[in-house]
Amino acid sequence: MADKLPQHGWIILDKPVGLGSTQAVGAVKRNLREGGYPKVKVGHGGTLDPLAEGVLPIALGEATKLSGRMLDSDKTYEFTIQFGAETETLDSEGAITATTDRRPPRAALAAICEHFTGAIEQVPPKYSALKIDGKRAYDLARAGEDVEMKTRAVTIYSLHPLGGGADGGVSSAFATVAGRPDPYDPQAPLELADSVTLVASVSKGTYIRSLARDIAHALGTLGHVTYLRRVKAGPFSETQAISLDKLNEIGKGAPLQDHLLPLEAGLDGIPALALDPDSAQAARQGRVVSGLPQPDGLYFARLEETPVALVELEGGTMKVVRGFNV
Repeated sequence: MADKLPQHGWIILDKPVGLGSTQAVGAVKRNLREGGYPKVKVGHGGTLDPLAEGVLPIALGEATKLSGRMLDSDKTYEFTIQFGAETETLDSEGAITATTDRRPPRAALAAICEHFTGAIEQVPPKYSALKIDGKRAYDLARAGEDVEMKTRAVTIYSLHPLGGGADGGVSSAFATVAGRPDPYDPQAPLELADSVTLVASVSKGTYIRSLARDIAHALGTLGHVTYLRRVKAGPFSETQAISLDKLNEIGKGAPLQDHLLPLEAGLDGIPALALDPDSAQAARQGRVVSGLPQPDGLYFARLEETPVALVELEGGTMKVVRGFNV
């Protein structure tokens, strides 16, 4: 059998609960090694907490040069807020810090989402990987230090209950269906919610645990996250993700190509630019190429099917932003 070549591209892992992002990268490295593939650089495209599950893009080889773009990309999460208690970590791992008997009306759950859609300010959790004076916030918090987290601006592009309506079938707070109390009737019993599962599409830097805390406060109660799943990260969705079991099969001889997405899969939305051999050679040497007819902008340059570089065109002149050694 011919020697296996170094691999460049993306493995999208459906990360299970309990596995850290760094551990996931280690699992990919181990399976490549056991599968007989040459050693390449491996990195992830966005940390996912051990208690969270779902889409974790893992870059191989030259695709690691795009990991920074993945960190800056938008992401989509499903998450459940359990009402009635707040914890020090804002999820089910931390000790309970406060409780309340108050529960929000189920009809208010969909309505509150609009209040948190758009540009908002949020305070990150004290138990987070953000650095304060060079130290991780969670390390300071675990050491018992009083951690003051600064407010940051983030964007919530969309936020709604899973399934559409507040109860999975009612899209309006004022709709009535068979068996559901009429909200206009003052004698009708108020249906309260112990929890809600929401879907949020958010900008980089958004903390879902902080969002859950703030939603609970706005509803006049307390809450914490009991379920968190990332269903989309940049261009990658859960339909492309493989399980840890599937990943482990690669180490036992299953073909990596069955699960490896090409390097350019991380450049969704960036148009391709076909180069001739001379222009490709110039780009690889970092030289400027002029006289190109394409409009200004960012392009993925390639020679036939081989990635060459991420380039910027301005006035017909091409400059290399990031070269690929494939």
